[in-house]
Amino acid sequence: MEKQLPADRLWTIEETSYFLGVPVATLYHWRWRGEGPQACKIGRHVRYRPEDVHAWVAGNRGRVA
Repeated sequence: MEKQLPADRLWTIEETSYFLGVPVATLYHWRWRGEGPQACKIGRHVRYRPEDVHAWVAGNRGRVA
């Protein structure tokens, strides 16, 4: 069963990890390197806007690593 992610609030790093299918550690690494979807820091928490994550995915279509 697929998990429904909320569209009306910021995603946690775990929710973003689930959506992208990558480990949480990868998101932290991308953030450290200035790569990956744009994130914001709220206090000590990293959050992602769903529309930024979707835009990042759309902008990386067909890109080969």
